[in-house]
Amino acid sequence: MKIGDRIPEVLGTDQFGNEIKSSDYRGKKIVLYSYPKANTSGCTAEACSLQMHKAELEAAGYAIIGVSKDKQDAQAKFAEKFGLEFPLIADTSTELLQTLGCWGEKVACGHRTVGTLRTTYLVNEEGIIEKVFVPKEIKTKIHAEQILDYLKK
Repeated sequence: MKIGDRIPEVLGTDQFGNEIKSSDYRGKKIVLYSYPKANTSGCTAEACSLQMHKAELEAAGYAIIGVSKDKQDAQAKFAEKFGLEFPLIADTSTELLQTLGCWGEKVACGHRTVGTLRTTYLVNEEGIIEKVFVPKEIKTKIHAEQILDYLKK
């Protein structure tokens, strides 16, 4: 998906088994981010950065939603272990990841694989994508600061 596209209505099921819909967030903006795997160093750094700056993002009108292909129990353990207070969608079918365009070929340690492409979408109050942070732009340890710096422009 690209700037100007509307995110899907049904986003998926979170770590608690709740169905997450974009209409649940009407009137709010969303930081919708995809990450490859819970409990890995980069994904943990990114999630913790977002959690650490959650209040600032909320003050700017944003809710945070994460999505990976991890199972619901893995998402729940990840959220509990790191005190993540936002939904983590368990997209085991990769349907949402594929729809968003953040599932595809990537190179890791010199090997080509297919998987989640770390991507962040800033979505407006009507569910329209306004900004896309592509994998090469994202610095996991300071990703929330990257978003907040962008919002200041």
